[in-house]
Amino acid sequence: MKKVINTEKKPIKVWLEDIEDGALEQAENLANLPFTYKWVSIMPDSHQGYGMPIGGVLAAENVVIPNAVGVDIGCGMCAVKTSLTDIDTETLKRIIGEIRKVVPVGFNKHKEKQDIINMPVSTLSQNNESIIFKEFDNALYPLGTLGGGNHFIEIQKGDDGHIWIMIHSGSRNLGLKVANYYNEVAKELNKKWFSGVDEKHDLAFLPVDSEEGKAYIREMNYCVDYAFANRKLMMDRVKDVFVKPDKNGYTNVYQNIEFGPMINIAHNYARLENHYGKNVWVHRKGATSAKEGEIGIIPGSQGTKSYIVRGKGNKESFESCSHGAGRKMGRKQAERELDIEAETKMLDEQGITHSIRGVKDLDEAPSAYKDIKTVMENQKDLVDIVVELTPLGVVKG
Repeated sequence: MKKVINTEKKPIKVWLEDIEDGALEQAENLANLPFTYKWVSIMPDSHQGYGMPIGGVLAAENVVIPNAVGVDIGCGMCAVKTSLTDIDTETLKRIIGEIRKVVPVGFNKHKEKQDIINMPVSTLSQNNESIIFKEFDNALYPLGTLGGGNHFIEIQKGDDGHIWIMIHSGSRNLGLKVANYYNEVAKELNKKWFSGVDEKHDLAFLPVDSEEGKAYIREMNYCVDYAFANRKLMMDRVKDVFVKPDKNGYTNVYQNIEFGPMINIAHNYARLENHYGKNVWVHRKGATSAKEGEIGIIPGSQGTKSYIVRGKGNKESFESCSHGAGRKMGRKQAERELDIEAETKMLDEQGITHSIRGVKDLDEAPSAYKDIKTVMENQKDLVDIVVELTPLGVVKG
């Protein structure tokens, strides 16, 4: 931890030196909520979000806050270690090309519904009052798709000598629908209750024992499961690319490849946990659980390293760590200010098969992100590094 800010009703514990003004203001808003428990924790990748800073951890007593989870409910990471120890450039390019054929990216989704067997099982799909019921059929089309923004599929080389596959994606439009609906419900109820939480702070809440709070928790958890199902289906199809011949008959050499168990961890959710002897609702928005011994994933940008980590169970962060490097530039700012030749040259010189093709792609250039080495240094008290991963090929939306 770098510092503790004691200017508000509750302390703000910060794991970075240079927290931006907007993120700090949002952290102060959290620290002044009447139901904030102990303190607010700000991870080293933090930057301004909507209502709550990305990289923020809030433990709340008896309430949930839809905007403290965010719109991409259940967004997270998964990674698989392969038995491969090397991959040549031409094969890598073929694999990247084949991945793009089986995994729609950006706003694209499958033209046909995916098999319902891949969907999480829940009574919500039969409850005609739930958002899940109303959106269930629509959610079958984007199941197994990447999305846009900072979502990615990467082929990486680990310092353990093995090739890894890593995927970052979330709950697609389903999470957005659930988040927006319950945030509006919370806003209306907060007005009705004269709750005292400033509407301009975008932190409307739902008591967990209210019917609305219970409904949000059920639907949020379904979206977390859906996001996991989405990543799993993509991972299964990426693994198939490694072992099945493409249309030109290339076998990709890997008929006898072995895949390790999939590591999966989410970074947008609220969960009931016990901290300092009390059950509280821990909201992680762009933050990852890091219980003692828990294996997690902290990605960098498409030009920097990513990490498989083991949690240290630090109580002061509510057993959390960063979810990535964190942005240092807004998307439009990156498009305006970064030089495309410099960014592509940096990636090309590293031999990375990257996804920067034009100015519109600069929002995901390495220079738009914080230095991942600094981020990792700032959270040495939160996690230990298990494997360091270097990107080889990247698919982005």
